[in-house]
Amino acid sequence: MINPTSLLNPDAFLSPLAIDEAVQRALDEDLGRAGDITSLATIPEATRAQAVLVARQSGVIAGLPLALATLQRLSADIEVRAHVRDAARVAGGQQLLTISGPARAILTAERTALNFVGRLSGVATLTADYVARTEGTRMRICCTRKTTPGLRALEKYAVRCGGGFNHRFGLDDAILIKDNHIAVAGGIRPVLERARSHAGHLVKIEIEVDTLIQLREVLDAGTADAVLLDNMDVATLREAVRINEGRLELEASGGVTLDSIPAIAATGVDYASAGALTHSAPNFDCALDIEM
Repeated sequence: MINPTSLLNPDAFLSPLAIDEAVQRALDEDLGRAGDITSLATIPEATRAQAVLVARQSGVIAGLPLALATLQRLSADIEVRAHVRDAARVAGGQQLLTISGPARAILTAERTALNFVGRLSGVATLTADYVARTEGTRMRICCTRKTTPGLRALEKYAVRCGGGFNHRFGLDDAILIKDNHIAVAGGIRPVLERARSHAGHLVKIEIEVDTLIQLREVLDAGTADAVLLDNMDVATLREAVRINEGRLELEASGGVTLDSIPAIAATGVDYASAGALTHSAPNFDCALDIEM
């Protein structure tokens, strides 16, 4: 039996516990109290089937470990042959998995498995499109916390499958001081001083600024690790890079689209974050075709 983790992108870890939890939650949602009453009513228990999971468009695949775990959760007799693994770039019509086993289990798993692969491959494919438009620069494209509730670990994994990088996973793994924090704390210097006195030695501090004047205040304070340059146009981003002189890591945010990303990358900023990678990725078209 194939272990779902063997289909993971080799360069992007996803906890097996996250896979198990997501699959269980999705199946609980779909099966309810009585299970798949359609398959139970129409398919004899001993019937076996073969099916192929197929990509109906070109793109980057993510979510195969979850599709496999869904099938295996419903029957120990499921056999799967994987033709690709996550992070593979595929063409429309390409086979992803060949599945054989109890027909009821395959039919019951179909929609949940397709939902995982469609959603996560959509995120990976859109991320890859962004990354392709930064070619020739050193800038990294990052996701944000604008993720589907309950699916953050999976969607951030899909970003890595597409060649992107992850921003913080939650409020607890880095300090990101936003404009409202600055306003409540009384200014840039006091908010940075409080953050630095609280932060552990492994916790980075990033602060958001809207203007070059604020950027200079941050540089003068000398206690931040990174600066988020919020909604700055390309000319202002370029000037921010000049003023910074490589002292702090710079991240562009706001207005980061497929059309704008090449010019943003060319300014010399270190990172650009785009919520669109997760909140606006279109579903990847895939299907489960039965071959009796």
